[in-house]
Amino acid sequence: MAWQEDIEIIEIPDGTTARRLMADIGVEGRGIELMTPKALYYCLKLKDVPARAANILKQEMLARGGEAAMAAGVAGWSVERTDVLLFATARQLELLADKLKEQYFGLNRLAIAIREALKAWEGRGEIREIKCPRGPLIIGRRTLIMGILNVTPDSFSDGGRFYDPGAAVEHAHRLVEEGADIIDVGGESTRPGHRPIDAEEEWRRLEPVLKRLVAEIKVPISVDTYKAVTARRALDLGVDIINDIWGCRADAHMASVCGRYRAPVVIMHNQEGTTYNDLMFDILSFLRTGIRLLEDNGVPPENIIVDPGIGFGKDLQQNLEVMGRLRELKVLGKPVLLGTSRKSMIGKVLDLPVDQRLEGTAATVALGISQGVDIVRVHDVRAMLRVARMTDAVVRRA
Repeated sequence: MAWQEDIEIIEIPDGTTARRLMADIGVEGRGIELMTPKALYYCLKLKDVPARAANILKQEMLARGGEAAMAAGVAGWSVERTDVLLFATARQLELLADKLKEQYFGLNRLAIAIREALKAWEGRGEIREIKCPRGPLIIGRRTLIMGILNVTPDSFSDGGRFYDPGAAVEHAHRLVEEGADIIDVGGESTRPGHRPIDAEEEWRRLEPVLKRLVAEIKVPISVDTYKAVTARRALDLGVDIINDIWGCRADAHMASVCGRYRAPVVIMHNQEGTTYNDLMFDILSFLRTGIRLLEDNGVPPENIIVDPGIGFGKDLQQNLEVMGRLRELKVLGKPVLLGTSRKSMIGKVLDLPVDQRLEGTAATVALGISQGVDIVRVHDVRAMLRVARMTDAVVRRA
């Protein structure tokens, strides 16, 4: 009997996709579970591996049908350390981890790290809940919209339009009416070249606005601050979330304050300058350290959100590269927040002023959602809600 020889090549980014594809052609349930780990193919990057350990990885990967790529000269011991790329299915990596737990040279710890990375990667598609005083944030069902409220006189995007507390509260209500799931309030501009202010001035700007928002707004309220004193005062007042652009690194007390309140926290990647050894690896390492810091101080693991920090400590090409590699943040196993709204990256690419960056923002929001972003932080809530709904219809159709 003749049959159609046409071939389709399908990208399988996660277990949900693999299971759906097999179910669609009639594979039975037990078969789906057995074959899913063989359908998922990964490239794992390891940094600065000793040559002895790298050679063992090479042998063990080849023995399981996978591959390990490393610097030339490792096999002949002419280099002492190397980065390593492991190419393997999920099943091959599971078998590798089983073998490595019996090895030396740090490979037993690598076995644990491999299992944790695979678990985090595959767990990102699950529906999760972040508990907040004003009601839970449901992560994974749809993209959440964080509306930006700057109560600063020198904001890059709105020129201090909401510096007056009354105008700020009115705008917050408008953002909620337009569909914001979270209101993010900032009292200090973080635009390039901004003038830092102390905690007292920051709180002077925030307090009158937050007192009214806590009483009037029904969605979770986030405060954008890197100062522990401000975070404590805001949490005492009844704010739900702390959004720290320095990943709890700028103030040594920030992690302990957040832990004391068991508050949800957004940790963003940031650094002085734009020099990196390995852009995405460095960002992931920074965020992992922040995650451990918060968890060690009592913040529940499910309350931590990560942000790659578009526009912070990165030049244009680095920002664009991160935008194209957002999916790699899945390995952290945390909800991902993306803040690109009206930023200079868009202005530089399109050669447009701040007030003409709506379409560029929409493109970055759609691109982020397509790569697994859970929350988008935006100025134009109504428009970006529509972008998110349309993108979700495609990305989250399962």
